[in-house]
Amino acid sequence: MAVVTMKQLLEAGVHFGHQTQRWDPRMQRFIHGERSGIYVIDLNQTLERVEQAYTFTRELVANGGTVLLVGTKRQAQGAVESYANKCGMPYVNQRWLGGMLTNFQTISKRVGKMQEYQRMRESGEFDAMIKKEALMLNRELEKLERNLTGIKDMTRLPDAVFVIDTIREHIAVTEANKLGIPVIAIVDTDCNPDVIQHAIPGNDDAIRASQLMCHMISEAVEEGRHIHNSRSKKPENPSLDAEEKAAEQAKARDEAATAEAERDERISQENSDDDQNNDPAEPVVEEPVVEEPVVEEPVVDDEGSQNG
Repeated sequence: MAVVTMKQLLEAGVHFGHQTQRWDPRMQRFIHGERSGIYVIDLNQTLERVEQAYTFTRELVANGGTVLLVGTKRQAQGAVESYANKCGMPYVNQRWLGGMLTNFQTISKRVGKMQEYQRMRESGEFDAMIKKEALMLNRELEKLERNLTGIKDMTRLPDAVFVIDTIREHIAVTEANKLGIPVIAIVDTDCNPDVIQHAIPGNDDAIRASQLMCHMISEAVEEGRHIHNSRSKKPENPSLDAEEKAAEQAKARDEAATAEAERDERISQENSDDDQNNDPAEPVVEEPVVEEPVVEEPVVDDEGSQNG
């Protein structure tokens, strides 16, 4: 099954280039023709390049690699953030800070500072500060979150960079080339495709075109992660389907609950027996019997006289 179809490319407007006076001669091999003063991109080459970029990304992620998605223009910000979060990859969609790749250690320290400020805000330390100081820290935290939230989980340099609009993101492309990091990018008719290792000729200004390309990268990442997870599993432990796993978990929970009930009942019975053995019946105290003295009554005979 094709990654994208010709119909999807046409509906997204990927074939529209820039005006004829705004073009880079190095893009001539990707241009199909000109219509109404606008260059039309050859979508057959676009389909071929999309397949190549998809395969490269899938294999990269299958081997444990990461892809950094970059797109700071308004048309691409939403697509970059949503699809990066969907596939669990880092992204930059607000502003590319100079040295984000070539000076990654300093950027990592700023990310750590942002996380420290976030911890202070959540713990209520900002509320205990002077109002002016707390306001300044809040402003700095907002600035850090705006620029660094997408890369807060990126602990090392990415293995590839996906870029939308290489003209706007020329610093990112330059840093990646300097470090030897492969670049996957959408190249419009005003771009230089020679500095891009995996160039995809297409419109980088349309919102739907950006969404389609980000979706393609996201699908490649998810498929590559699935392959990576399959390879990392031990052969002696065959994988179970989700239903089988759920059934096993339910069975284990039932067995644990039954064992817990039996244990509680056994402990309760043992405590009851101990109480009976340790608390003997109270001895019956017999009250002393007080014998009343016997008083001998005088014997009266028939004549009314007493004897003795």
